[in-house]
Order: sequence, then C-alpha cells, then structure tokens
Amino acid sequence: MLRCSPAVARSCRRLLLTRRLLSSASSQCEEYDVVIVGGGPAGLALASALGSSQNVRDNLKISLIEAGDLSKVREWSPVDGAFSNRCISLTNASQAFLKDIGAWTHVDEARTGPIEEMEVWDGITDARIHFSASDLGLDANTQEMSRITENINFQRGLLRYLSTMPDLHLIDKTKVTSIVREDEDSGSWPLVHLDNNRILRARLLIGADGFNSPVRKYAQIPSYGWSYDTQAIVATMFHPPRGPFQGYNTTAYQRFLPTGPIAFLPISSTASSLVWSTRPQIATAIMASGPSVVARMINAAYRLPHDSLQYLYNRILEHQKAGTPITADEIIEEVGFRERALGIDATSAYSSSHMVENTVENQGIPPTDSEMLPPLVTSIQPGTVASFPLRFNHTEAYIGEGQGSRTVLVGDAAHTVHPLAGQGLNLGLADVECLARVINDAVLNGSDIGTHTALLPYTRERYFENHKMMSVFDKLHKLYTTSFGPIVQARSMGLEVLNEFDTIKAAIMLNAGSRPRQSEASLRSTVFNLAGSALETASGMKKAADLAGGAVGSMVLNGIQQWMKSRPGPSS
Repeated sequence: MLRCSPAVARSCRRLLLTRRLLSSASSQCEEYDVVIVGGGPAGLALASALGSSQNVRDNLKISLIEAGDLSKVREWSPVDGAFSNRCISLTNASQAFLKDIGAWTHVDEARTGPIEEMEVWDGITDARIHFSASDLGLDANTQEMSRITENINFQRGLLRYLSTMPDLHLIDKTKVTSIVREDEDSGSWPLVHLDNNRILRARLLIGADGFNSPVRKYAQIPSYGWSYDTQAIVATMFHPPRGPFQGYNTTAYQRFLPTGPIAFLPISSTASSLVWSTRPQIATAIMASGPSVVARMINAAYRLPHDSLQYLYNRILEHQKAGTPITADEIIEEVGFRERALGIDATSAYSSSHMVENTVENQGIPPTDSEMLPPLVTSIQPGTVASFPLRFNHTEAYIGEGQGSRTVLVGDAAHTVHPLAGQGLNLGLADVECLARVINDAVLNGSDIGTHTALLPYTRERYFENHKMMSVFDKLHKLYTTSFGPIVQARSMGLEVLNEFDTIKAAIMLNAGSRPRQSEASLRSTVFNLAGSALETASGMKKAADLAGGAVGSMVLNGIQQWMKSRPGPSS
C-alpha cells in the first residue's frame, strides 16, 4: 500500500476542500451572461450599448457592479454657472456612437461646450499650429471637433438611459472581494464574490474597473508602463465673455511648456476647464499658494517666455520652502515687472496689466492678437483646484486566457495615457463600441460570447489602434518636455510646416476622432473633397511627416491613407 508524506496529504486535502467550496459556490451563485465590473464612464457606456440592442437584451442576462454610490451621480443637481473640475472631451466619433445607442439625449447638452478651433504652440519658440473644424468639410450641423462636458454630467446621462432598461441589473455600493475560477467540472466560469455575500457566475467577465483592475489581476494579464515626472493641475476658471467683435468661447488653447502642456478648454461663455501638466514640486507649490495665485500663474503660463516662467516657479518654490506661500500681490508685481522688461504693449493680448481687482477692464475693440491667446482668467471656482499624477500603462493583452479565460478589458483597465490630447476616454469609448458590436455579432451567430474565438475580433481591432495613439501621445510628451536646441528647432520647423497644409491637419484630426466613423459612401465624399489638395502637396506632406518624427508621422500618414485607400473612380 502506497503512503504519501504528511505535506502531500495536507495539499491534497486543501485541494479537495477548495474544489468542494467552489462546487458549493457554483450551486449558490447567481448566473449572468455578462458581468461588468466598474461603474465609471466606460462601464456605464458598455452597459448602455449592450442594453440598446434588442438582440442582446432578449438573449443575455447582464449585470454591472460598482463600489461607489451611483445614486449620488443619478441625483446630481448642479448650480447654474458652476462646473465640476473633472471634465472630458468627447470627439464627434464618440458623440456619434452615443447617439447611435440612444444615450446622448440623456446628457444635459446645455452643460457642454463645443470646440470649433484649436491653437497649439511651442512654449520656447512660439511655433504654432491652428486646427479648425472647417478643415474637415463637416456638414452644417457638425461644425465642431469635439465637445467638453463634466464627467459627472456624462455619467448621469448614461445612468438616466440605463434606468429605461429594467432588465439590466445595476449593483452599486458593493465591492468585489475576490474573483475565483470555477471548478473545471462546472464549466470554469469566473465566480465574482461580493461584500454582501452574493456570488455572481459570469459567462463573460468584463473589467471596466480602472488602472488597478481586479479583473485584470484575476485574468493574470501583465501590463507595462511608467509614471511621468508630471502632475496634472485641474480647475474651473472664470473669465469675461468674448467681446462683440470676437466669436463665442469655442477655441481650445494648448501651450507646450518644457515642464508640460497647459490646456484651456471652453465649457461656457465665461467658464473654461484647466488641465496643466507640470513638475510635481511646481504643482504642489502653486496649489498651496491659493486660487488667486493659480489664476495669475495660468495667465502668465500662456503669455510669458519660458525663462520668465522658470523664474516665477523658483520664487514660488522658495516661498514654499520658507513656509510662507507667495501672495497674489507679489505675483502681480513680478509678472508686471517682466512684462515691462520684455516690452510687452499694455494694450496687447500678451499683457495682463489690464486686470483690475480680478476683473478685466473694458477694452472696446480687441487687440489684433486676441484670438491667439485664451481670455484672461479673473478667478478660480472655489474648491475646484486639484491634482493627480500622470502615467503611461498598457496591458499585454485585452483577453484573458488559461486560468483567466472568459475575461476581457476595456478603457483604463486596459490602457492609461497622458491627457495632453484629451483622448483617454475616447479610446475607452471606442473599445466599448467595438466590444458591444463583437458581443452582439456572437449572439447573432449563436456563439459562446465568453470564448477566445468570439472575443478575438475585439482585440484585433482595438489593440494596435490604441497602441498607435498611445505611442503618439507619449512621443509628443517627450518631444516637448526638452529644451535641447536641435530638437527644439526641428520640432518647431515641423510644426510650422504642418500648419501650412490643411490636408495634413485634417488627417491628424481624423485620427483623433473629429469626424464620426463614416460609411464608405461618406468616406468617398470626403476623399474627393480633399484628395486634390493632398496630391498637390504630396512632397510637402512627406517632408512634414518626416519632421514630425516616427509615431507622429505615422499618425499623419495613416490619416491620409484612410482617405485615400477607398478612393473611387471619378464616376463612382
């Protein structure tokens, strides 16, 4: 008779006990076809997309789990004229998707701001590029590149839409305590254990649960990435409305400083959202100095040369080190001295001297350079100044295999990017659109939605597209956070060349989702509208793409190829 060692016996007993527990759990759990973990924008959008399909509703049982209290979002009642500091930019492609699934009508559009133009320039050389929705040849009803809104407004709209779908189960105020793999004899499905003692058995488990995704950990999907030496300051800024000789507040402004980009995003005629990426120590010191200093430093960051800004940073850091935060009066004096020393005309848009006691004096006819810069910030909405660290992270796969099978990742659970282009959520919504379509197709074909084969079209479509865009953003961040002379000269020359070619700029905007995803017929129309100029400037485009460099150049050429690849004959 064979005998095993006590250690082996204990291991066998533990394994037997685990199998019995899993078998018992399987018999007690609630069975779902789809379990979405995460009630943020990506998770709610995916639930909305799946619920919008009659085919999916008739054949799949769906649940969404969120640790937070969704009633706070659902019952959010904002104050007129005040805005959350957490804003998102929704491209035309994202808006078209939300309209297709019926969710957009539930978003309060009055609390959104269109972006019709963009001014982007180098913080050292002032080399500039201008983007306009008119370059895309959009229809008369879509004269914008994207739309800014508060994250909570978007989430509330999705929750309102989901409230019309009683068969879709929302479980909030509930945390996932663990996820285990079911016994093979029972089907090897994921078992999601909740802190209210419920167990959900999922045919397909979807991780929409952010950077620290429990679903990704369960699926054992590795990721790679790094933290940037950068902190993002966000705030809601107030400023005067544009004058009668200017347009509405529909232009976004972004200046690439060596410490990181600063973005000015319009929400209403008198309010805009700030995303200012800078060094962590500078961000901490500026925030500690109070809202008045923040407002003055924002104005300076768009108007003063880099050397003058660096001096102001050092002064603020010195005050913080001494334990006496710099005052607004001291900043005003320092900025005024530099403007006079630099010979900045007091009537120019580059001067902040016409700010008097947090207001801007009536200037009548605006300066000729007023469209080059954002309006002067007069104040910061109380309680909106905040910051968060920035990172790059991408998983090695979007679909779990082996012990982590029947899982898939979307949004921040799969990829995290630098916010310099405002594309993080849009990439996540593109994931959602694709995955919802793949699941719907699997149901139509009678396939098991949790299998690797059924999910493969999702990862094939989204992984390379996300990787390409993420690489572009990372290269741009690295390209513009250097003051090395030859690189500064090359990037400035490239930017100025790009600015001369509307076709290239349109290609960049197309890649960034400024045009809704098109049918082939609509794509052909776009091709014929722009193909002529594209061919006329082919050599210039090649030069510009070369100057832009690897990933950026690839994005430009990819956009042009999207226009040209389906180019029909003249009689089509």
